[in-house]
Amino acid sequence: ALFPHLNVFENIAFGLKVAKRPKDEIEERVQTMLNLVNLSNFGKRGVESLSGGQQQRVAIARALVNEPEVLLLDEPLGALDVKLRKDMQLELKRMQQRLGITFVFVTHDQEEALTMSDTIVVMKDGLIQQIGTPKHIYDEPKSAFVADFIGETNMFPGIMKEDELVYFCGVDFPCVDVGFGSNAPVDVLIRPEDVVLTDEELGQLVGTVKSVLFKGVHYEMIIDAGGQTWKVHSTTMQPEGSRVGLQVVPFNIHIMHPMLERTPV
Repeated sequence: ALFPHLNVFENIAFGLKVAKRPKDEIEERVQTMLNLVNLSNFGKRGVESLSGGQQQRVAIARALVNEPEVLLLDEPLGALDVKLRKDMQLELKRMQQRLGITFVFVTHDQEEALTMSDTIVVMKDGLIQQIGTPKHIYDEPKSAFVADFIGETNMFPGIMKEDELVYFCGVDFPCVDVGFGSNAPVDVLIRPEDVVLTDEELGQLVGTVKSVLFKGVHYEMIIDAGGQTWKVHSTTMQPEGSRVGLQVVPFNIHIMHPMLERTPV
């Protein structure tokens, strides 16, 4: 939190003054930070006159002015509205790239994690579940927990009949996974955007559209198929109640060992 009795300049300079840095050095470094966070003319302002996003930038400048090797940001954007939060995500990314300082950014927001990170560490109950690039963790999650935390997902119980063949939702699906053994219980992960809607006769499964939501860049449809509920993201809309075919190419079916005991499929 910022010190309400100090102005913007004094807030940023606080750590330097405690360290008894020379006055001219303090002025130069504080002004550099003000320029960095796009608040170059705000030094004499009281912090209570600033917007939420401006206050957040002052707090970050106050941390950065001390030139740390690593900066821990514990959900720094949680109190901001959606638009300001997205703007600040871009600001922080820009600052990190310009300064070359390692930012450890703690968040429970999956979109924020994917947007902000070069490397993501997914944790549960204090234990690391997976480390990787945003794309790798999204495309190749190691567990159902990671898959569900990083992005939306369809998760079904299945049986790995043999290498590259998995049974779920009452149908055998070709896949690319191997090494699970024969007739082994597995979890089957399919991302909503990887489900292709077709005419009924062309689908690997046939289902009924139960609901449709317009999300701006795509439609989100809930479809009952194969005794399971599927979430599908598509740029084309199918009306509620319509019958559709569902297809999934082998590369987009991800197999993992089950996290929980399953009833037979």
